[in-house]
Amino acid sequence: MLMTKERRPATRTIEGWARSVLLETGAIRECEEHGWMRDRTDPHARDRAFLIARHDPPPGVSAERAVAAIEDVLGSIGDTCPECPPDAE
Repeated sequence: MLMTKERRPATRTIEGWARSVLLETGAIRECEEHGWMRDRTDPHARDRAFLIARHDPPPGVSAERAVAAIEDVLGSIGDTCPECPPDAE
């Protein structure tokens, strides 16, 4: 008999989901050289991320928790890469 495993969600944590939404909307981006996430400080991209969190949270997560996850991830990301020299950005 063929047994199949239940597929795991592509994003395993609420923080991972929030990071992917922020990347998708363009609110954050990755440093090309070092891989650190950087806040683009784009208010329109942030608004789109919060809109997604409110209207399409991940399964089993409330809209309030999804919005809080977006806020937490944004709060943990700076607008500069810690490894890049200040004049390189």
